Amino acid sequence: MFRTVAILANSKVLTKAPAKAFAGVRFYSTRSTVIQLLNNIGSKREVEQYLKYFTSVSQQQFAVIKVGGAIITQQLPQLASCLAFLYHLGLYPIVVHGTGPQINEILESQGIEPDYSDGIRITDGKTMAVVRRCFLQQNLKLVTALEKMGVRARPITGGVFQADYLDKEKYKLVGDITSVNKAPIEASIEAGALPILTSLAETPSGQILNVNADVAAGEIARVFEPLKIVYLNEKGGIINGKTKEKISVINLDEEYDDLLKESWVKYGTKLKLKEIRELLMYLPRSSSVAIINVGDLQKELFTDSGAGTLVRRGYKLVTKESLKEFQQPDLLRTALERDSDIASGKSSVATYLTELQKSSFKAYGDEPMDVLAIVTEDHEFGSTIPRLDKFLASKAGWLNNVTDNIFNAIRKDYPSLYWIVKEDDPYTAWHFNKADGSFTKDGEILYWYGCESVSEISKLIDSFGKRESLKESESGSFSKQTRSYSTLRGQTRSYSTLRSRKPTSTFVRFSSSNPPLRNGANHEKARVALIGARGYTGRNLISLIDNHPYLELAHVSSRELNGQKLKGYNKSEIVYENLQDEDIQKLERNNEIDVWVMALPNGVCRPFVKAIEEAGGSGNSKIIDLSADFRFDETGDWVYGLPELNDRVAISNARKVSNPGCYATASQIAINPILEYIGGTPSIFGVSGYSGAGTKPSKKNDINFLRNNLVPYSLTDHTHEREIAYRLGRSVAFMPHVGQWFQGITLTINVPLKEKLTSRDIRAMYQDKYEGEQLITVTGEAPYVKDISGKHGCVVGAFNVNTAQDRLVVVATIDNLLKGAATQCLQNINLLMKYDEYAGIPDDLIIRG
Repeated sequence: MFRTVAILANSKVLTKAPAKAFAGVRFYSTRSTVIQLLNNIGSKREVEQYLKYFTSVSQQQFAVIKVGGAIITQQLPQLASCLAFLYHLGLYPIVVHGTGPQINEILESQGIEPDYSDGIRITDGKTMAVVRRCFLQQNLKLVTALEKMGVRARPITGGVFQADYLDKEKYKLVGDITSVNKAPIEASIEAGALPILTSLAETPSGQILNVNADVAAGEIARVFEPLKIVYLNEKGGIINGKTKEKISVINLDEEYDDLLKESWVKYGTKLKLKEIRELLMYLPRSSSVAIINVGDLQKELFTDSGAGTLVRRGYKLVTKESLKEFQQPDLLRTALERDSDIASGKSSVATYLTELQKSSFKAYGDEPMDVLAIVTEDHEFGSTIPRLDKFLASKAGWLNNVTDNIFNAIRKDYPSLYWIVKEDDPYTAWHFNKADGSFTKDGEILYWYGCESVSEISKLIDSFGKRESLKESESGSFSKQTRSYSTLRGQTRSYSTLRSRKPTSTFVRFSSSNPPLRNGANHEKARVALIGARGYTGRNLISLIDNHPYLELAHVSSRELNGQKLKGYNKSEIVYENLQDEDIQKLERNNEIDVWVMALPNGVCRPFVKAIEEAGGSGNSKIIDLSADFRFDETGDWVYGLPELNDRVAISNARKVSNPGCYATASQIAINPILEYIGGTPSIFGVSGYSGAGTKPSKKNDINFLRNNLVPYSLTDHTHEREIAYRLGRSVAFMPHVGQWFQGITLTINVPLKEKLTSRDIRAMYQDKYEGEQLITVTGEAPYVKDISGKHGCVVGAFNVNTAQDRLVVVATIDNLLKGAATQCLQNINLLMKYDEYAGIPDDLIIRG
């Protein structure tokens, strides 16, 4: 609580807001929103930096946010919540919304085909009546939603935009904005109310004209010159029509002409890019436009990483391979003066340039040299891997993501690279995200990417360590508090080994053979047969396969649904079958199936597996069992498929994988990092949504019986209790319950400790253990089950230690149907088929520690 108050005081949030803005808003409300911010988006440094940045200007210059009409229809509560969040921080965005989907829906219901030309809606008198009505309705809907959340909001449906006809003959009642009246907006903010604008304009004679909301938002931005310009759309950015991937950054000076030539850039996308380019030409070059989903609004505003698609003018990047090529040496000197050693006087610009002139190097920068990077082939390690010798960025370079642009250019030229950063560098998280691995020792971090072999990595680490040892012996000092670890992402993964008994002293992390297997070598299509597709897990797996780039459903088997058409799968038309042993053997003999998935109740799977094994086919097919039938296998035929804790290579080389249980997955993830320090029997209190009880009617999935109720069941000797104990190698006490929600599990776990540890020590262990795991998030607060529902991962948090420091309570949440079942199954399929481990799995965990 005290840290939160300090952030508010340092950032002057309360003093910057209009006096009326906080009328009726209790301190608890403001405090809770800031806590939410800290939990969700990142580091204290980022929060303080951006709050100070945003509160340094007048309220109307904070941000212009354009809201797509589909957002109001589909994500209104989330939109209102995000805007309320900003409001309670004393930040007042100017909101301009559209209503395109709603207009189309009404026109189509009246038998009128919406008509566009060059991405602009042709608006005749009949269409204008619909446009105006829709704008007023959607504006009122958004204002009402905000007011229900304690936000003062003012509907501004006219009087802001004056316009002439864009082309009366061609577009009819469509306006070309000629001026913006700031007064209604300024009056709204001065009165402590968020201004909510429609994009309707008026001619001098009073004729209402329709204006594209993107255009209207751009005109507002030209007048107010805000720090942030954000376009919210349901896609969360601009999607590349060829790769189907979201574009992260568009630098207009370099990419605009080529983008417009792309066949997929047409209609609304082309208009949007043209409008954004025209807008940014009139704003400072540091300005940018972010196109994001409403759920990423806080991330875009308050973190370095941002979200969605960032569009900026940018500068053309320049590269130099000799000092003579630098036409403005003063800019080079200014950039080098950002280096900590040069700034502290340990070195000088002249000394560095003298040494650099003797080397083979390539320098990268933007025209104003907000970012300077120097890659050299000559370095102290004697390795063949080039070194990123300097990476120096100004505040503007970081805030405008020029750093990403420069680094991407380096990666194109250098397939492998290493670099060293001081441990107290405020951007270590950024460097970590760019690296495949890292090793920390005595205040410095060694990063690298593209090192394919373990021997290369070992040589780097060994040379780095010897370098530090040499420094220590020369200075006559040696740190007994050496903290070192390696974090291998992508090609190699790491695990923690506590060499001393106290994690606050020596903490060593070594590379292991269990990396997340990303960018898999196989891109061939695979055919899946799903046996037992009637249940909730089967339905979720079908949905995941439908969106997977390489998997295709070939057969789905369900006795109850035999003959019915499969719903929710769009790649082809599938009809449920009731596959018998002979059917399965025939498919296996003919090599028609690549992956068999058994989504059957416990005790039912064995005959189907036997049929596959005895079919006499090639034996190349893979089998995954979602039941508990093979989780305790000791024959060696089955591999346990919990990738974050099991050997990923073993999973990828297996033929048969047993998919872990939902409770068991979350429990193991929540307990494993602390195993060495457990001094008794952990107690696990678990509550699942009623989907965990399956589709067969019982008290555990009877909504009426569960209403205002909590139902305990199988309080001893539950299958998952045995599974957890078997996999952890120690006894546990598990007490499951069913709650009245549909999906999602929460676990509160009491762990007796045999040694005294602090919450901070324990949280560090968990963060190190799960660093780089896309489907596991570690957070300081206790996670909530409502936040994990529908998400594809597991969240672990709380880490409360009692006063005696002999008892830990940790909380974990997981969606029982996804990471607890279907998502984990897909993860295992990806490993078995040598795909990218996370192919087809959204990275949607938004809780941050």
